[in-house]
Amino acid sequence: MNRIVTRPKITIGFIPLLDCAPIVVALEQGFAAREGIDLILVRETSWANIRDRLIVGHFDAAHLLGPMAVATTLGAGHLQVPIVAPIALGLGGNAITVSASLWEQMARCGATPGGNPRVQGQALARVVAERASAGAPPLTFGMVYPFSCHHYELRYWLAAVGVDPDRDVRLVVIPPPYLADSMRAGQLDGFCVGEPWNSVAVQAGIGTIVTPTTAIWPLSPEKVLGCRASWADANGARMDALIRALHHASVWCQDPGNHVELAHLLAAPRYVDAPAELLLDAIANRLSLRKGAAPVALENFYVLASHHATFPWVSHALWFYAQMVRWRQVEPQQTHLSSVAGTYRPDIYRRALRSLGVALPAEDVKPERFFDEAVFDPARPLS
Repeated sequence: MNRIVTRPKITIGFIPLLDCAPIVVALEQGFAAREGIDLILVRETSWANIRDRLIVGHFDAAHLLGPMAVATTLGAGHLQVPIVAPIALGLGGNAITVSASLWEQMARCGATPGGNPRVQGQALARVVAERASAGAPPLTFGMVYPFSCHHYELRYWLAAVGVDPDRDVRLVVIPPPYLADSMRAGQLDGFCVGEPWNSVAVQAGIGTIVTPTTAIWPLSPEKVLGCRASWADANGARMDALIRALHHASVWCQDPGNHVELAHLLAAPRYVDAPAELLLDAIANRLSLRKGAAPVALENFYVLASHHATFPWVSHALWFYAQMVRWRQVEPQQTHLSSVAGTYRPDIYRRALRSLGVALPAEDVKPERFFDEAVFDPARPLS
């Protein structure tokens, strides 16, 4: 009698965004199956749903906002459940988009298509000041979740050009797939989100991309694979197999020869459900900044494998925590630092990939540099 071999199952929740690509490809291209695991992917629409279903055990792992892993571990804003991030899902992929009317105002104040973030931000600051002098209500910007790279990159940019994100503008949370619709309805003046939702707004003629966030923070972090620490501890072999599958998937995704296939795969309704041509542009590091404009090349806009894009840098987790403290989302505590540093797990990453002979960073932290010439020192995260 033939014995049926059943592969262990791993259920992963994801949001319809470009950077779910490694998870989708791990399933669709057979990388997970070759590692002996059976992936079950569940599409969600909001980060709050992802968080809740991960912490209560509906998901074994999730396509997760990096800062969400830190916040959930600390119990900031919700239940306290230790989360670990053993692999990143790439770098970059976000942009800041403004409405057509706000862009017209910014252009009159010096903004230019493709301008650097300082020039664009200074133009926005002039618009904000003019509106305040005229007694107009503050501009409203959308972001995807309070504990997100998008939120912190948006705040960092605004503050660096003299716009107080707590006083001069209004920030609201809206799930990624709904941001363009909110702008179309006149409810938002701008937003920060991952692709393809910036490009969807541009294609619809309702938005202009002001800056990719990688111009604010080059090679900036984004999503991670997140899972409960208890699940990772109890499923070491399964965790390692999943990391290897995602590593192979990321390398496949970055290969230019696979970009067209990847774009059409992600465009399917069960995944991102967005035009393949928009996804292809972002995958190939180019974006149309305005309706009808030719795509422009954006160096390292979305990086899947090179530049150690999947390495879970502890310095990223520490920067997220520094922003939580800066924007008064948490009260700083000395005990927090060890918990935050333990959220990103390069030790698991190294363990899983050791057998592949992959070049791995020797350190777990590195300095982070920003458009305003500031440098984040992970040895002094709150200085």
